[in-house]
Amino acid sequence: MGFVPAKGKESTKSMMSEGNQQEAGSFSAARAASTTSEVELDRAKSNKSRTQGKASPQKQQPEEETPKVPVGPGPYFYLSGSNGAELVSSYCQGRGWQRIYDNRREDYALKWCEIKNPETYLHFKEGEQLLYQIPNNRVLTTKIELLCCLREQERRMKKSRRSSKFKFLKMEEFFPESFRLDIEEERNNFLKLCREKEIWICKPSCSNQGKGIFLLRSPAALNSLQAKLHSTEKHPPKRKLLCKAPPARIVQRYLGSPLLLEGKKFDVHSYLLIACTAPFLVFFAQGYARLTCGHYDLVSDDLTVHLTNQCMQKKHPLYRQLKEETVWRMEHLDSYLNEKFRETSGLPADWVFTVFTERMKQIMLQCILAAQHKLARRLGYFDLLGCDFLVDENFKVWLLEMNANPALHTNCKVLRHIIPAVVYECLGKFLGVFQKRLRGHKVLPLETLRHFVLLYHKDAGALGQKSSSKLRVLHTLVASSQAVRHARGSADGRVALPLLTLQCREKARLGQALSNLF
Repeated sequence: MGFVPAKGKESTKSMMSEGNQQEAGSFSAARAASTTSEVELDRAKSNKSRTQGKASPQKQQPEEETPKVPVGPGPYFYLSGSNGAELVSSYCQGRGWQRIYDNRREDYALKWCEIKNPETYLHFKEGEQLLYQIPNNRVLTTKIELLCCLREQERRMKKSRRSSKFKFLKMEEFFPESFRLDIEEERNNFLKLCREKEIWICKPSCSNQGKGIFLLRSPAALNSLQAKLHSTEKHPPKRKLLCKAPPARIVQRYLGSPLLLEGKKFDVHSYLLIACTAPFLVFFAQGYARLTCGHYDLVSDDLTVHLTNQCMQKKHPLYRQLKEETVWRMEHLDSYLNEKFRETSGLPADWVFTVFTERMKQIMLQCILAAQHKLARRLGYFDLLGCDFLVDENFKVWLLEMNANPALHTNCKVLRHIIPAVVYECLGKFLGVFQKRLRGHKVLPLETLRHFVLLYHKDAGALGQKSSSKLRVLHTLVASSQAVRHARGSADGRVALPLLTLQCREKARLGQALSNLF
């Protein structure tokens, strides 16, 4: 299988232990290791390809370096894309893992891909490999499917007479009123409801970074949208044509009275970590507040006033000067609200870390409960989602959206403090949970929870004692490999080994590979 790390087994197990006390200190060491990593080779190649042709004709360009195929038993990890790649690479290389560059290889231990495609999941071996991004996480991360999940959940709760330990919120309490534009009945209901002087926001279902978003604030804009939808419905694109069908969209009632920080609109970006799907094990982590560069103006047509994400704020002419001011730590946000609103609005002390945090966790949990029966469930799948929340002037908390593959860039001081710690702890949780599941150990409680707190687990018993049949087989294989090693080292090893069939030997090799993986 090629999963045996270059270092000794006991050393590797020590490094990957959930209770590793040196994890925090390894962050800086990992960064140092990354300076010579393949990630920089990728960047160097990219920079060269952009500048080639501009160099002086007297100087001959050196030949391109191609990434070397790693030599050794592994473990191997595969990365694609640039979002968080340096951090993931630093973590893995700091533990003696080797990077591979061919997505078709089947001998990886960890695969981290920015964009999902069928090839990524083609050779996945459940219970043997770790794979970032649940393949159908769209049930949470696209606007239409999340809307459908929440609506289905609300219908079930209205019909059900059974009491629940979890207090479900009504959708109107945390999710802006929304309509699907790809369904004629919903579209007509929206058009009947929409009145003059009301503001709605129109969003593509599957995009992020503010792409394709616009405001509907006038009868003319509404009529233009209606005409486009009618034209598309009447003359749908033919499959033979190269053009793509327009993306499905939703419209949401615009939250026009947000709480402001120094006169600027903001939202809070937090994290939802799905460390395991078989069974579900979910964590919550604080993120950061994102502010606009300019002051809030409800009637402005400038989207940088209304959308807080960095991709949109980069379009503001003063972004370079104000970049550091557009991202606040949660401690900064808490201090500001304590100072400005605690007395005037009657807020409890540290509202951010008490009331607000608990409401974010409650909303995230409700979304997980709404979608868990649809999510793909295989041992080795894991995911990190970004969740965006807005606070209105009455301190009501609204969920705006949930995003797959959240931005993990560190282009300002606050993000350099937050993002690496989040990524490293995520990886530690994925690996630690996976290791315990393979060995049939109880997963809870988990050690070294610094930023993440446990939000939900499907069944505490199933997390350790009630292993699936496949896990029991894997655990048996690990035990078989240990028996083989013991037999080889014993005085009567010559007698014990012939008693093992060829099939047992093959199983023992698999078990030994799994045992040595961590």
